[in-house]
Amino acid sequence: MRWYLVHTKPCRETIAQSNLLRQGYDVYFPRLLQTSRRNDRWQERVTALFPRYMFVCVAEDHQSLGPVRSTTGVATVVRFGLSCALVPESVITELRAREDPESGLHRLRLCTRTVAGAAVRVTIGPFAGLEGIFDRELGRDRVVALLTMLGQEVRVRMPAAFVESDAVRMHFNHVG
Repeated sequence: MRWYLVHTKPCRETIAQSNLLRQGYDVYFPRLLQTSRRNDRWQERVTALFPRYMFVCVAEDHQSLGPVRSTTGVATVVRFGLSCALVPESVITELRAREDPESGLHRLRLCTRTVAGAAVRVTIGPFAGLEGIFDRELGRDRVVALLTMLGQEVRVRMPAAFVESDAVRMHFNHVG
C-alpha cells in the first residue's frame, strides 16, 4: 500500500474524492474548519486544508494508479521528474492524529506571541484605528487590550484577529 499526492481541478476536491472512493481507492482529504469575516459577520466554513490536493492510497497488488489520473475531478498525480510523489504513511498518520476526533476537521488556532504591556493597534471592528496596550489572551481566539477612550483606559475584549502588534506579529498555528 502506497500513498500518492493527487492534484485536483479547481474546487473539485469533493467530486474527485467521491469518484475515487466509488472506484475502491482509500482517499484522505483533510479539511479545515475556518473562521472568516463576511459581510461584517464572523462565519465558520469548511475548506480544504490543502486546496486542490488530496492523498490516495493504492494497494499495488490489485490496484493501478492509471485510473486515478483519468478520474473526474482529478487534474493529475503529482510527480517529481518521472516519478510519482510518494507520501510516507507517517505523514498521513500525523495529519489524522491532528484532526478533531468528533468532526474529523482540522483547526488553526491564533497564537499570540505578544507579551502583556506591548503596544497594539486595532485594525478591524468598531475600535479600528485605536491604539492600546496588550493585556492578555482570553480563551483560544480572543484577547483583552487596554484602549484609551474618552480620556480613560478601558479593557476591551475582542477577537485576536482584530489586533496587530509591531513588536511581535501574531501567527496561526496548526492544532488538532
